[in-house]
Amino acid sequence: MLTYGYSLAQKPNSHYRYHIKPIAHPIRVDGVADDEAWQNAQLATDFFMCTPMDTSFAKTNTEVRMAYDKDNMYILVINYIPVKGKIIVESLKRDFVFGKNDNFLLFMDTFDDRTNGFSFGANAAGATWEGQMGEGASVDLSWDNKWVSSVKNDDDKWVWEAAIPFKSIRYKPGITEWGINFSRQDLTVSEKSAWAPVPKQFPSSHLAYTGVLAWDQPPPNPGPNISFIPYAATKITKDFVNEGKTQFKNTIGGDVKIGITPSLNLDLTVNPDFSQVDVDVQQTNLNRFELFFPEKRQFFFFFFFLFANFGYANIRPFFSRRIGLG
Repeated sequence: MLTYGYSLAQKPNSHYRYHIKPIAHPIRVDGVADDEAWQNAQLATDFFMCTPMDTSFAKTNTEVRMAYDKDNMYILVINYIPVKGKIIVESLKRDFVFGKNDNFLLFMDTFDDRTNGFSFGANAAGATWEGQMGEGASVDLSWDNKWVSSVKNDDDKWVWEAAIPFKSIRYKPGITEWGINFSRQDLTVSEKSAWAPVPKQFPSSHLAYTGVLAWDQPPPNPGPNISFIPYAATKITKDFVNEGKTQFKNTIGGDVKIGITPSLNLDLTVNPDFSQVDVDVQQTNLNRFELFFPEKRQFFFFFFFLFANFGYANIRPFFSRRIGLG
């Protein structure tokens, strides 16, 4: 009885199980649920309401199917619309704001440790979302990767279909159970729901409340995971006041990232260019303190929490992008 109680406390939704099966026929990711492979996939439905209440089934009807082959995981989601012809979408930007869009998100605990994982999803207009998960529920949306997504809209539903390459994620080898949960938000009825129930005081991304994604055999080995990111830059200067000559400075370099194990990276760099980041939000500094910008460089993407919260939200031991007085 003690063992059972410990297991229940650690994985309260372990009896929610989804058996993912290999496909015998190819799947075309087009947002249309007409592929033969989906006929044999297990159906996940009967979502539970997370907010505004967490004591009943969801009002919105959602159907989820998953499958895989040697290269990809596939997911098909049919989101039935409670108000025909009406969806609420605030943005078409990648990694949209969760609370302002009708959306569907997938949360995977690929290490089965209730701490680390990956999230993928889309809103009802087709904008994509992906992030790396850490600290049990946090999603770092600065992590982007290669995958395929498609959304189709009808009067009574919107359909999301996606293919997630095994090379784009990391997972513990040799295990046949991952944590998984599906989350949907529909703003027309102000409801957030999840396949495995999550108490409303917790985010639906919380990996402690995931169900189980059961494999007949361990997921395929993704093979070598190596990425090479080269760059070339040039600088042109001229002193017009003194009529100086035009000077050119050319620079080349690059980064190599090698996945040695699912939890260990080897990062090599030649002549690093630390100015290469994504577009930052413009900030105006009217005080004497430094400005903090989110880290968007490749080196810091994986295991982002090592450079962020140190066990407490207000303690950050490392912040590399500070601009201003020092």
